Amino acid sequence: MRLGIRLLFGFFLVTGLAAFFVLRVFMAEVKPSVREVMEDMMVDTANILAELASDDLSAGAIADGRFAGHVRSYARRPIDAQIWGMTKQSLDFRVYVTDINGKVVFDSENVATGQDYSRWRDVARTLRGEYGARATREVQRDDRTSVMYVAAPVQHDGKTIGVLTVAKPMSTIQAFIDRAERKILLSGLLLLVLSLAIGVAVTLWVVWSIRKLRHYANAVGQGAKPAVPQIPGELGELAMAVDAMRLKLEGHEYIEGYVRALTHELKSPLAAIRGAGELLQDELPENARREFAGQVLDQSARLQALVDRMLELTKLEQRHAQVQRESLLWCGFLKPFEAAPLAGRAQHAVKLMVSPEHAGVHAEPGLLALALSNLLENARSFAPQASTITVEAGQGHVAVQDQGPGVADYALPRLGERFFSTVRPDGHTKGSGLGLAIVRQIMLLHGGRMVVRNTHPGLRVELHF
Repeated sequence: MRLGIRLLFGFFLVTGLAAFFVLRVFMAEVKPSVREVMEDMMVDTANILAELASDDLSAGAIADGRFAGHVRSYARRPIDAQIWGMTKQSLDFRVYVTDINGKVVFDSENVATGQDYSRWRDVARTLRGEYGARATREVQRDDRTSVMYVAAPVQHDGKTIGVLTVAKPMSTIQAFIDRAERKILLSGLLLLVLSLAIGVAVTLWVVWSIRKLRHYANAVGQGAKPAVPQIPGELGELAMAVDAMRLKLEGHEYIEGYVRALTHELKSPLAAIRGAGELLQDELPENARREFAGQVLDQSARLQALVDRMLELTKLEQRHAQVQRESLLWCGFLKPFEAAPLAGRAQHAVKLMVSPEHAGVHAEPGLLALALSNLLENARSFAPQASTITVEAGQGHVAVQDQGPGVADYALPRLGERFFSTVRPDGHTKGSGLGLAIVRQIMLLHGGRMVVRNTHPGLRVELHF
């Protein structure tokens, strides 16, 4: 399937599903919303009629008084109303009144007079001083036969003497509900057609832009140097990025320098391993054999550490995913570093200082732990034996301070470059420089910075997030 067809199909599928679910929500909300509006108007009607029926009910003349006559006259009124294009030709309110015991004393349709309605929800709740309403179906399985009943208390001299209920069949408003649903359905279909037209236009533009990028990439692959295609928007930015990448790939100076530096770093341990291996082929005293075997192991470990760090740095430099930040408290996060010894080296005490006590940082835990491990490794490499390494943390920053000799001022700006390192205090060994390079790359991923300075004595490395 071609890209354009896939894009159009995906666009139409997403739009169609969204329109389908939105239409379903609207259609499902039409009927309840109309019922809620109708119930609201019936509440007002019931309370007005309850006030009008109060005098007749208190006088015991509710069945044949003025109120009853007016209600019967209302039911006989001719009506021909045009309501937003819909014709109304009947008055549909049914009114009945019960006494304080729930017995029906008046019914505008003369079907319930004398019956006990005290258990019906509208009457029972109103007599208890609550809002009384109910919806009852004449045919149990047919929602269109529902009748809404809303009641109001009939009061006289501040006391409830009965209940007036107004009833209206839902079928009288079904035509309005059906019309609203039809309009929503037609509008949804129109929206779907417009979305399809927009999807076709967008797909054609995207396919046209991608084809220009493809022609450009094919030309570059054949060794040509075509002009960057002029495409508006993000795809134009992508074209510029591709061209910048092409220019970088064409320059081999960086890669050659990288390989030379790595080769230089590998020469020393490889030479030591080879020399020790050649000597181990001869007959040697046990002490000498152990010494040369130890050199092989030490240099192998150095090579392994160099490769591991190189892989870690490469992974960080090529990382495209955004940093997954979390809110971390320094007190809990730094505890594991306080008692973590470095095998094969002189033990150093690690002192933690966090101020304020609840200070923390917003960073990715794994990367932060990797940065701190490399800082402590670097500090242990240059600190005097049995000295104290201090880790100071505050809100959004942390610093590692050792008591070593520091570094020459000229070297400070270069700390953090890969393969740049200074000689350790023993005067013989030298690191790969990858530890601080890893730390600097982690800070770049966090949008922060690494600051290195001499403190006489010692070196202080600060991480500001």
